[in-house]
Amino acid sequence: MRQALKLGCVIMAAGNAKRFGENKLAAQLDGSSLILRTLEAVPAEQFRAVAVVTQYPEIIHLAKDFHFTAIHNVNPEYGISHTIELGLTELHDCDGVMFLVSDQPLLRRKSVEALAKLWKSQPDRIAALGHGGVRGNPCVFPSCLFPELLALTEDHGGNTVIRRHEDLLTILEVDAAELHDVDTAEALAELCAETSP
Repeated sequence: MRQALKLGCVIMAAGNAKRFGENKLAAQLDGSSLILRTLEAVPAEQFRAVAVVTQYPEIIHLAKDFHFTAIHNVNPEYGISHTIELGLTELHDCDGVMFLVSDQPLLRRKSVEALAKLWKSQPDRIAALGHGGVRGNPCVFPSCLFPELLALTEDHGGNTVIRRHEDLLTILEVDAAELHDVDTAEALAELCAETSP
């Protein structure tokens, strides 16, 4: 009998959000911060462990409230590759790891759960949410690709690895709104206007 697959989850919440002008993860949509919405979208029962990588003390405390592992990124200026390294080092013994960004406020928990189940059905492949055949986030990487993820530098992220292995990619289609990320205060204001009753 095959042993149950160990899937980990890394929530990337360490960026400086220069385009936003402040810690955008504390910004509110419908009364909830972007980071809170992200943490609530994670079905913890699907994962062996969930790690939140952040530079912000308030997010470290929030992660602990969810019983997630909080990892303090003291060098966010090193880029997204450093966040990936910190998270993957924590979850090195997993068979696969899902990476979530923290600025997709409309991402639904059931979509994250469906992506986790899809990857578990094909654990040698990359699985990602997408719309219209276009890949978005989050993404799940099998352990065979961990060395390539750990070799990334500066602001090079998982996209670099996926481009080398397009033949391994499976996309799970979801509504386009779930994939919408918020990079600027203006984008958040537009989203607030769209979602307000």
